[in-house]
Amino acid sequence: MEFEHYQLIALYGFLVAMAFGAIANRTHFCTMGAISDWINMGSRTRFRVWLLAMGIAIIGTQSLYLTGQVDLSGTIYHGTAFSWFGYMFGGFLFGIGMTIGSGCGQRTLVRVGSGNLKSLVLLLVLAVTAYMTLRGLLALVRLEITGPTTIDLAERGFASQGFDELIGTATGISKTVIGIALTALVGGGIVLYALRDRKVRTEFDNLLAGVGVGLVIVAAWFITGVLGYDDFEPTPVEGVSFINPVGNTLAYLMTYTGSTISFGIVLVLGTIAGSFLYSLLTGTLRTEVFHDRSDLVNHLYGGVLMGFGGVLSLGCTIGQGITGMSTLAPGSVLALLSIIAGGAMTMKMQYYLYDGMGWWHAVKCTASDLLPSK
Repeated sequence: MEFEHYQLIALYGFLVAMAFGAIANRTHFCTMGAISDWINMGSRTRFRVWLLAMGIAIIGTQSLYLTGQVDLSGTIYHGTAFSWFGYMFGGFLFGIGMTIGSGCGQRTLVRVGSGNLKSLVLLLVLAVTAYMTLRGLLALVRLEITGPTTIDLAERGFASQGFDELIGTATGISKTVIGIALTALVGGGIVLYALRDRKVRTEFDNLLAGVGVGLVIVAAWFITGVLGYDDFEPTPVEGVSFINPVGNTLAYLMTYTGSTISFGIVLVLGTIAGSFLYSLLTGTLRTEVFHDRSDLVNHLYGGVLMGFGGVLSLGCTIGQGITGMSTLAPGSVLALLSIIAGGAMTMKMQYYLYDGMGWWHAVKCTASDLLPSK
């Protein structure tokens, strides 16, 4: 059987996504969990594991970019439309949604593969909301929010929003020199910081999660940017992201005969398949259902906020937090910080509300905990 070019790229993506799903399942790789450990227990080990993945992704992606193997200029991360409010507001909403929904987009897919029916419901709501925000009724809301607050960097003389472009154009320094320096300082610095934690350095699952997820991001850029390059049938250059692709996956499954599979769709399906296969082989496949009505409601709200916020911010904890950061784009920094802020605030609020406090008292205690004191 001979595959067409796009089918071959899709196959490579599916295999990489399966590896991602299996790794995330085994190691419990979860950004929300990492933030929760830090905020509620003072442990930064899982957060450092996440940073290790980010640092490796930055070094690998920038190596492909700076050597001319992958062109990031056409990606959503380096676009000249800088929607600062969309990054911040969308990221903040996503952070709230992933907390009340018990996991980000990536973690939801992994849990679906391991038999979690709660995550399946959340995934369906997320997918419908994301697609509505992309192409449906909520797209009108999205445009009203992002339109007035979007800065056209092209009008200001910038070819992209990459830090190398912004700094290079403003200072006249070679963009390649800036790119190399940023890769070493940011990517290398993050890796060194992550490895300062002995548990990250010595525990196999932590290294597997950090190194494995980081290499998956680099592999996605390599597949679409290098292997996918073709003069007659080019593959769009894209990394690993799950919010827009989840919506597109739902549309693809409903209109299969008139649709063409994309790289993002196979990432979604491959992640579920990899997690399912790992659960099946290790005997950890378990059915989990809602505990009560409030559990269901939280997952429904979480799915809506993640779907809408994730499209608004152009990505999730993986799409912006690692893949976007690997391109060294300021929009990804804004989105990432906003996701962390939304998640941290919601976790603190939940803690105080569970402790029997009223809403206003919980808000005051959360602000006191998270905002810097004088």
